[in-house]
This record gives sequence, C-alpha cells and structure tokens, in this order.
Amino acid sequence: MNIAIVGATGNVGRKILEVIEKLNFEFSDLYLIASDKSVGKKITFKNKSYSVVGLNNFDFSKVKIAFFSAGSVIAEKWAPIAAKKTIVIDNSKHFRMDKDIPLVVPEVNPEALTIYKNKIKYDLIIISTGKFNHFSR
Repeated sequence: MNIAIVGATGNVGRKILEVIEKLNFEFSDLYLIASDKSVGKKITFKNKSYSVVGLNNFDFSKVKIAFFSAGSVIAEKWAPIAAKKTIVIDNSKHFRMDKDIPLVVPEVNPEALTIYKNKIKYDLIIISTGKFNHFSR
C-alpha cells in the first residue's frame, strides 16, 4: 500500500512519520508532500532517503491513504481533490463540523467508519487530535 503525507516537512508531518515508524506501519511507497519551497528537500526515513514533492502536481491516485497535516487552508482546497482518488485522513479543524464527514477518534468511536462508509460526501476521515498521538499507544 502506498501512502502520502501532505505537510511532511512540518511538525505534525514529522510526528506522523515517527508514529508510522513506531507502529511499524507497512507501506510500499511513501510520498512526502509539501509546499513548493520544500520541493527537492531530502528526508531520511527508515534508512531510505525520500525527496519531497510538491502538492500542485501530485497525483493522489498513486496512494491508498493520504495523511493531511498542513492546516485548514490546505485541507479546504486539497482534501476534496485528493479524496476523489484516495482515502484522506485530515487532522485540521476545517471539516470537523461537516455532518457528512465522520469525525473519528479511534479509541472513542471507531464504529464511525462503518456508519459513514456509504454516506461520506468525500472519502474523507477526520481525526480530532492535532498530533496523531492516539495512534502511538
């Protein structure tokens, strides 16, 4: 399974990488996505060097899951675009009040994923915490 992290060079993006490593989350390819000013930057993860790619030209059909950690402005514009091609897990506050998009906190309401499976406006999952700490327990 291929995954992407939008906002990979920011604090939350780096935290997502830490959690993925700690959980030994398996993936085939990893795409680190950030703003144009970070394109080409190298990030080493699990003894492999990855080049940061830009958001504007990224094809989200390459990934099964895209983790969004770039804030509400980016999520508002790009999460619906990405969700047409993949599952989006967004930790911004932008979609939290949208009744058609589930707010999922794994320890509290994991059943929300099945309840909303066929009702989601976009294929978008909202995580309520800002640091993905609940995944690392």
